[in-house]
Amino acid sequence: MFKQSTTRILPLLSASLLVIFCALILSGCSIFGAPTELDDTKGWQADRIYQEGEDRMTDKDYDKAIGYFQKLESRFPHGKYAAQAQLETAYAHYKKQDPVSCVAAADRFIKLHPNHPNVDYAYYLKGLATFNERGFIEKYTAQEISDRDPKTLKQSFAAFKELTDRYPKSRYFKDATQRMVYLVNALSQSEMHVARYYMKRQAYLAALNRAKYVLEYYPNSTAVEEALVISISAYDYMSLTDLKEDTLRVLKTNYPNNPMLAGKSGEDERIWWKFWESLY
Repeated sequence: MFKQSTTRILPLLSASLLVIFCALILSGCSIFGAPTELDDTKGWQADRIYQEGEDRMTDKDYDKAIGYFQKLESRFPHGKYAAQAQLETAYAHYKKQDPVSCVAAADRFIKLHPNHPNVDYAYYLKGLATFNERGFIEKYTAQEISDRDPKTLKQSFAAFKELTDRYPKSRYFKDATQRMVYLVNALSQSEMHVARYYMKRQAYLAALNRAKYVLEYYPNSTAVEEALVISISAYDYMSLTDLKEDTLRVLKTNYPNNPMLAGKSGEDERIWWKFWESLY
């Protein structure tokens, strides 16, 4: 009897000892702490950390640069280098072609330092982030800018517009204005791309609405002439003669050399659309 009890107890004791041993190991880890990555900036002053970040920017090692700037800001949040480190972080994300992080960092800077002398640069970076996102995609695809969702174009335009409205004397004003002109033309072409799609599918009212949008919101864009042509053709398809004639007069006044006006003597404006469509 005693012998059988001992045989049953020994495995239980072994299991208990194993559990206690594991617990001691785990508690030892918690006491002494897990090994951590060495911080090479320990004891450095703000200027040295900032310079190290700048050196990494020069080397195009943007991840390490961001790491240094973040350490600087967390260690010296109220120092003179902290705000500049925030701007540099936004710029590093821009150089990494990470528009979401760039905009987030720029917005954070604007919120924390609305009166900073370089806050105009934060707005400029916001515009560049989404402007270059479009360019980056175009570089690696054959897709035209007007063929895609214009959301990023509108975001870029809004950032540049806020910059030019708030800071008309900014050193970035001229470049932002030029980019806005490009964006307006791109946005208007995007609308016309959709209008052409609707015309091909005989959705004339939908095409007309896109053309009218261009005429109303992008009156100085390069797409106005085509918007008038599509409007005339759409009105003709829908038998809206008075509106067609009014729009035709506008086309003649503003674009007398339009190829569709040459030799016109009462032809069906639907033929106009077919001719204009062949140009694309």
